[in-house]
Amino acid sequence: MTEEAPVAHEVQDQLTGYLSDAHAIEEQALAQLRSAPGIAGQAELAKALAEHCVETEQHERLVRERLAELGDSPSRLKDMIMALGGKGFVLFARAQPDTPGKLAAHAYSYEHLELAAYQLLARAAAAAGDSETEEMAQQIALEEKRMGVRLSSLFTQTVEASLEALEPGDLQRQVVSYLTDAHALELQSVGLLERAVNMAGDRELTNRYEKHLAESRRHAERVEARLKELDATPSRLKDTAMWLGAVNWSTFFRAHPDTPGKLAAFAYAFEHLEIAGYEQLAEVAERAGDGETVRLAEEIGEEERQAAKVIAELWTVAAHASMREVRT
Repeated sequence: MTEEAPVAHEVQDQLTGYLSDAHAIEEQALAQLRSAPGIAGQAELAKALAEHCVETEQHERLVRERLAELGDSPSRLKDMIMALGGKGFVLFARAQPDTPGKLAAHAYSYEHLELAAYQLLARAAAAAGDSETEEMAQQIALEEKRMGVRLSSLFTQTVEASLEALEPGDLQRQVVSYLTDAHALELQSVGLLERAVNMAGDRELTNRYEKHLAESRRHAERVEARLKELDATPSRLKDTAMWLGAVNWSTFFRAHPDTPGKLAAFAYAFEHLEIAGYEQLAEVAERAGDGETVRLAEEIGEEERQAAKVIAELWTVAAHASMREVRT
């Protein structure tokens, strides 16, 4: 069936909406990046975050100026909420015993949230015939992607920094801790995906979420089984906190008219949080001489990469689904 073409003002509204979202995301990034180097706990990570802070200031300026050129301005409410969230994460990371690893994993995920936001913005700009905004979005997306690659190259060093204060005998205990983190992440993934299948806005996206929901349930079972083999159990506190997070995020998505795009962007970022978590788990397990856990982390991590790749292949589908929902 041929879709009805959106009218010009609807496309323009969607474009400025994505621009204001991008600006708010940059404000949150700045709230984190201005403090993160000081708590990074690893020299190369601190350097990478400090340099990307300068780059992010440029991104914020470009988006703000583009909004002004289109006769609009950033949303003060979005910017304030996102900046507060960024400061909250810095406090959370500072309180963790493995700050370098947690900070690197979160930053890696956040870069992919930004990458997703700019991919959606580029498609909205293309639909609006706005080549200037499309070019800006693609250029920033490329820089976010490069930062993601840079962060992933630091996972080994950040794990070493997280573990350096531990005695050798504590390594297996850390394997268990990272496994409980992975289990909690999988429960949040299940909670999100159970709701995502009803909010996807497009059959292709629904199919992707349904497939990965089955994978996530299997991942949670495999991680729990490995914990049992190590005479351990999942953390009820971590699991409950992450499950509640899934409920809160799904409520947030449902409240927006462009749910499909926001949901796809968050799912993509969440896949990369899991990718980072499993890479770090593999690093810790290798140091502990736990080959079974290394294999588990590598196998699940590869499935998370494939899931992220499929979502990225559907950016245009997600953007068009959002435009349809905004029109209804």
